[in-house]
Amino acid sequence: MRIAPLLAVMATIALPALALPGKASEATVFQSIDGGTLDLESWRGGPVLVVNTASRCGFAPQFDGLQDLYDRYRARGLVVMAVPSNDFKQELGSEAEVKDYCEINFDLDMPMTTITHVVGEEAHPFFRGLAEDEGYAPSWNFNKVLIGPEGEFVAGWGSTTLPLSDPITSEIEPLLN
Repeated sequence: MRIAPLLAVMATIALPALALPGKASEATVFQSIDGGTLDLESWRGGPVLVVNTASRCGFAPQFDGLQDLYDRYRARGLVVMAVPSNDFKQELGSEAEVKDYCEINFDLDMPMTTITHVVGEEAHPFFRGLAEDEGYAPSWNFNKVLIGPEGEFVAGWGSTTLPLSDPITSEIEPLLN
């Protein structure tokens, strides 16, 4: 396996909360923007790309690439999950606004959470676990984290790495069904 680019951190240690097959925990469960919950554990067996997003960010055009990536590989097991966050002060004011913005402007149908903290004391347990266990925390909007089929952290990329770029697709493809 080749070394991933800037901001990538490779590890074979599973995130503690993801290490329990079939068991939901606070680190794997997010509130869905559509109501209900999204559980990373339910997608075990395939890769999951988790992306912290913000509608008013200059990187928001990456929503198109994220949807294209999801469309390209979803039949082979990839899930792309958008995690809207206002931690960098660029998200709209409500989940309804975020959902409408993404549907109207990008025709998104990938799983999306409610507006969620991704850094700091209030960060969702998933992101706190990444920071504590892997030394990886989003430094801006549209940071991407690849979780492998067994719940392990595979790699992370910054905002400037495009969703369909080789650094990302070359890590995803070997993990697909």
